[in-house]
Amino acid sequence: MRNYFYTTIFSVVLVLISCGKANEKDAMATTESGSNTINKKVDSLLAIMTIEEKVGQMNQYNGFWNVTGPTPSEGGAAKKYEHLKKGYVGSMLNVRGVEEVRAVQKIAVEETRLGIPLIIGFDVIHGYETLSPIPLAEAASWDLDAIKKSAAIAAKESAAAGINWTFAPMVDISRDARWGRVMEGAGEDPYLGSKIAVARVQGFQGDDLASPNTIAACAKHFAGYGFAESGRDYNTVDVGTSTLNNIIFPPFKAAAEAGVKTFMNAFNELNGVPATGNAYLQRDILKSKWNYDGFVVSDWGSLNEMIAHGFAANKKEVAELAVKAGSDMDMESYAYVEELANLVKEGKVDEALINDAVKRILRVKYELGLFDDPYKYCDESREKAVIGSKENNDAVLDVAKKSIVLLKNEGNVLPLKKEGQNIALIGALANDKTSPLGSWRIAAKDSTAVSVLEGIQNYKGNTISYAKGADVTIGKGEFAIELNINTTDKSGFSKAIATAKNADVVVMVLGEHGFQSGEGRSRSELGLPGVQQELLEAVYKVNKNIVLVLNNGRPLTINWADAHVPAILEAWQLGTQSGHAIAQVLYGDYNPSGKLPMTFPKSVGQVPIYYNYKNTGRPKLPAPDEVFWSHYTDQSNAPLYPFGYGLSYTSFAYSNLNVQVVSKNEVQVSVDLKNTGKVTGKEVVQLYIRDLFASVTRPVKELKGFEMVELDAGASKTIHFVLTEKELGFYDNEGHFIIEPGKFNVFVGGSSNTNLEANFDLE
Repeated sequence: MRNYFYTTIFSVVLVLISCGKANEKDAMATTESGSNTINKKVDSLLAIMTIEEKVGQMNQYNGFWNVTGPTPSEGGAAKKYEHLKKGYVGSMLNVRGVEEVRAVQKIAVEETRLGIPLIIGFDVIHGYETLSPIPLAEAASWDLDAIKKSAAIAAKESAAAGINWTFAPMVDISRDARWGRVMEGAGEDPYLGSKIAVARVQGFQGDDLASPNTIAACAKHFAGYGFAESGRDYNTVDVGTSTLNNIIFPPFKAAAEAGVKTFMNAFNELNGVPATGNAYLQRDILKSKWNYDGFVVSDWGSLNEMIAHGFAANKKEVAELAVKAGSDMDMESYAYVEELANLVKEGKVDEALINDAVKRILRVKYELGLFDDPYKYCDESREKAVIGSKENNDAVLDVAKKSIVLLKNEGNVLPLKKEGQNIALIGALANDKTSPLGSWRIAAKDSTAVSVLEGIQNYKGNTISYAKGADVTIGKGEFAIELNINTTDKSGFSKAIATAKNADVVVMVLGEHGFQSGEGRSRSELGLPGVQQELLEAVYKVNKNIVLVLNNGRPLTINWADAHVPAILEAWQLGTQSGHAIAQVLYGDYNPSGKLPMTFPKSVGQVPIYYNYKNTGRPKLPAPDEVFWSHYTDQSNAPLYPFGYGLSYTSFAYSNLNVQVVSKNEVQVSVDLKNTGKVTGKEVVQLYIRDLFASVTRPVKELKGFEMVELDAGASKTIHFVLTEKELGFYDNEGHFIIEPGKFNVFVGGSSNTNLEANFDLE
């Protein structure tokens, strides 16, 4: 077996010039000297590459055959295979497992002229095989350390399976629960979203990207994807510069500053220009203004989609527009590999653009340590030991519990008593071991989640009677064209009603199937799907002592439940350990501390709805009989549950809000927090500000700080915040960050609707 470094005379030169001693390690890759070393190696390699080999590094193919099986001999797969052998492929995605990855990597490093290793990408969105809660659920924890650890677990498992690059985190801000991909992000707020973006990047990439337990992260989708009109996936985005700079950009900028190695552009257009071909986004903002030195990958087929947008006439134009705009790697459009070399030879594309893109790609490969050892991610013993380990399952159970939000607990129905009760457990989702895995779990195996029924059965002191009631869906499949929602079959109602009738308490697990949210899963209605609302009301008629456990990937409209059901638990889709997490919260072994990262509307007609809205010129009712103000005639403006909202089994009191202006760049805020209940609990203390008068109007409230505080019953603590220029300023319509003197309000409390307020003047 020949070593890939010695494939040709050119490779020998490369070793002598840029690799140094055979045992040289790039342990200093993150230092200035280490970066310079890598840059020299990249330049040396680039100098001996043909234009076709350079373009090949910009080409990414999906796994197109069973690598350990027969090689493809005809059709598109055969052409891709020939490209791989020639070194015309820089990355592959959806190749996973040590055996498969080693086989495809072997072709790249031992059969091509230069032996440049592949970077292997995969959608590791909330775990590999051991799944954490969906990202929106994790955001509800407001626990940055737990979120970072969750990403680290995902990186460790996927790296053990041969993967070294994830297409995560998604850092799109969205205010529209109709958009299915809200499940993949951190919600509606740019401050919280930025903090979570950094935590996830750090979790995936760790302190040393060359470690076999870390993988390169990807901030996506740049930019504006979460603002798709009507919440319809892939739809047009039309936003102003204030929204772009103050709401959409901040999490991306935070990810870039945290050192995220790659960006992914978006499917949508912005200002009439598809993001993939948008030079303003990729060259002006990302690579120039933010000085980003990683590389940009397109989303699946998004180069070719510029034709459907009406922006390019053919694949040749697609390739030219995309590379000039700053899109470095083509995912599954075949535009670069087929057109770019000729475009350079024709003088239509400057080779300097190609060189810049290839340098960015090669640099990440060096930083991952793939040139030192292209098979470093291919260890069967590590794959077997790491994936699905007890340590990983314990970690995802921890974050799952922290992600649960208590929405209502009238009469202290929760926590449940641990003995002597007859509990009716109702709902198809209560006994579902696949749906809790959520969307974007393509490496996980079906039926591997702990169901709620299994979790509750661990508590032996009560009698548990289960009845399905009604299926949510009929037919399942993540990439099915359409989920078949059960809208007619109520045959299980009678058993559910009979089971509930004589129970002391009824636990109903209702909501969305795990595949009902995610990419391409937009909804025009946000209620309980199918016949579940009818089931809830039918059970309520015979037993009003109900605990509603919601499984869902987005905010839902649950007005009837809020008005009638005494206890409601937002349990999202919590991943592998879902049932254990829910049971421990239901029984009080874990006191819920989650807070909503998105506003829950009362009706879909309120959407998009969000807490940091603008006041408008007519914000309030001017007179009892006046209609000329910003409102609905059939619904209040208020949400069902506001951003930042979440209850506990204990209670907290805020007092003594104090504000001190130290300088124009520093304001100190303190508040006293007391646990006024009977049990230990955690509270996410949230700080909001309002800039009352500004050159660009500011929202009525903006989150600018939060802290998780744990207090024993009766205990108190003073919480301190410091507002700096970063929190006090904003971006004007030209994208300049400014701080203006004037009057400010500051609010502190347990949600965005807090009324504890103080004021200060900034000079």
